[in-house]
Order: sequence, then C-alpha cells, then structure tokens
Amino acid sequence: MNPTILLGVTGGIAAYKAAELTRLLVKDGLRVQVAMTEAATRFVGPLTFQALSGRPVLTGWADDTGAGMAHIDAARAADLILVAPASADFLAKLAQGLADDLLSASCLARGNVPLAVAPAMNREMWAHPATRRNVAQLKQDGVAILGPGTGEQACSEWGEGRMLEPDELRRAVLTRLRPGPWAHCRVLITAGPTFEALDPVRGLTNLSSGKMGYAVAQAALEAGAAVTLVSGPTCLANPPAAEHVAVLSASQMREAVLARVPQTDIFIAVAAVADYRPAQVSPVKLKKTGAPLHLELIPNPDILAEVAALPDAPFCVGFAAETGHLAQAAEAKRRSKHLPLLVGNLAQDTLGREDAELVFFDDRGMHPQARADKLTQARRLIEHIQELMTAMKTRQP
Repeated sequence: MNPTILLGVTGGIAAYKAAELTRLLVKDGLRVQVAMTEAATRFVGPLTFQALSGRPVLTGWADDTGAGMAHIDAARAADLILVAPASADFLAKLAQGLADDLLSASCLARGNVPLAVAPAMNREMWAHPATRRNVAQLKQDGVAILGPGTGEQACSEWGEGRMLEPDELRRAVLTRLRPGPWAHCRVLITAGPTFEALDPVRGLTNLSSGKMGYAVAQAALEAGAAVTLVSGPTCLANPPAAEHVAVLSASQMREAVLARVPQTDIFIAVAAVADYRPAQVSPVKLKKTGAPLHLELIPNPDILAEVAALPDAPFCVGFAAETGHLAQAAEAKRRSKHLPLLVGNLAQDTLGREDAELVFFDDRGMHPQARADKLTQARRLIEHIQELMTAMKTRQP
C-alpha cells in the first residue's frame, strides 16, 4: 500500500503552497489526507484540497463520521504528519501540548508517527525569542523542522520566515518515507569557503560557492542519512531535513566538526578551507596609506587530516581542487591523509559553476566521472562511497 501523509494546513498566506504540495505528493503516488484549521480555510477553501487529494478534508470535530475519534484515526493511519504551513501560533501549541482543534489533537495523539513542520511567518515573528524557544522544544521532542527559507514575504519585507517551496517539501517527505541504503547512517559534511578576518571589514577567502557540498548533503539525504551540514558563508538554502551549522572561519569549522565527529559514521570534507589565516587581526579597519602592507600568515589546522587520524575515525572522504597535475596532487593528498576516498577536480573548471568534472581516487585507482550537474555528481559520489564501504565490510573477518 502506498504511504499515507496527514497534511496539516494552518492559517497563513503560504496555505496556497500547500495546495501545490498536495498535487505533487499525489502525483508521486502518496495518499494525502488534508486536515485544516479554521483559520486555514479563510485562505484556501477545503474544496481545493479535496479536489487535489481526492479525499474529504478534515476541518473540525464535525467531520468525524466514526466513533468520535477522528483526531486519533487520522494520526494513526498516517506514515508521516506534515504541517505546512505551520504558523507561529501552531508551533506554540505543539510545544506546549495544546489540543484545542482536530489538527493539534491529531499531532498530540500520533503515537510513534513522525511529525514534521514547515514554519511560515513574518521574519520578526520567526526571530522572536518565544518562537525560538518553541522551535528548540519541538526539536528536543523529535519534531523535524523543515525550513524556513529566506526571501521576500507577503508583508513586503525580506528575511527568514518563508515556507519552503512545495518541491523542496516534497523531496523532504519522500526522503523520510522511502529510506535508502544510508537509513541508519549519520553523515557530517563541510561546505563552502571559510573567511579569515584581517580586520572588522576585510578578510581572506576563496571562490567556492558551496554548491558541491550542498549537493552532497542533498544526495546523502536522498540515500536516507541523517545529515549535518557545517557550512562557511554562502547564499544557498539549506537542504530540507539537514541540520545546518553556520560558521565563518576555519577555526570555527574545526570546532563544529570535532564536536560532532563522535556521532558520525561518514565525514565528507567538501569545504574549501583556507590554508592560512592572519597572525594578527586588527581591531579597527586598516587604512590605506600608500605604503606596502605586510601580512604575516600562519597555517590553519587541517580538519580532514585531524579527523582521519582519530582512533575511531569515521569513513573519511576528502576533496582536492587543483589547477594542474590533478592525478599526482590528489593521490598524494589522499595517501598523506590516509583517506579511503578523495574527490579531485580542476578549480578553474568547477568553482562557481553549476556542473563539474570529477575524478574519484581510491585504493583501486582513478575513476573519472563525466561532466554533469553537481547533484548528479553528488549522487555518483554517494554510490561510490556505498560500494567502498560494502567492499570493506566484505573483507572484514
């Protein structure tokens, strides 16, 4: 039988996106039961969702045609409950265990059915300490928080609080319902550049866009993994369902990685970490004087080498962006850090682009990958890692 989604819709202009989400989920073969709060019906009519889902919409206690247990029946019949959009008010209800309508009661009565919410609200409401406390409590209670995104809002303001787009939510739902080979894997990924401050306004960085690392995170999610993405500064949206840890410098990235390595099965170091940082950071802006400016640079820690050298190191994958002699440089890096797998590419052909041409280096040799978009390459990488890990388990006594 196809999986069943209980799709909760709460009051907010983003309710119109839930209609498109319903259509996409039904197209994927899922059974969608929509439950709406009274406030949600003021934005989109229940008949819209009934037409898209092919099922009567639950809007209140009066919809119960059984033994007065619609809130329990709807929750227990589902493989996943997704509330999208989830208003600030509804997040507060969930955090406090309130159940004054059918949807909130269903969430409270769900038993072991997983619950995910897609927040949608004004940026100030999202940033309010009360909302932050409620979200933290929901995370502690095991509720998956999908988003929110950043962009233009219905109030004409710009910021964090937009509900994720329907296709993003669709992918997050499918990831949860159709677990892949990494269903029990915990994957830690670094992405993007680092920024090493010279003074309060300037710093040393590089041209990494973070697109490859974010694509690897998405591919790992598709494989069923629990993903933590430690990212330097980028303009990219966090893949839905991945834990996102924002850092700036190499030292901050190292600290974030080492704190999470003990709970990690696979570590994929995609980030373009700065090799050096200024020995001294000026507390004030450095003024232009016309004279040469001399900077003393000191090495940054090698995060990947440090993790790979741990006694109980996870399966480690490195990336090497070179400008020439790729095979020699990449293989030398792999061997020096004792890595089972390293991904090499030419920086001038990859940085900032939507596609990439990669080469996988492992104990069996070189494995060139034809040029493709970065998500396709990321999926190839996940498959290659799976092959290597399976082979390693086969060789174990």
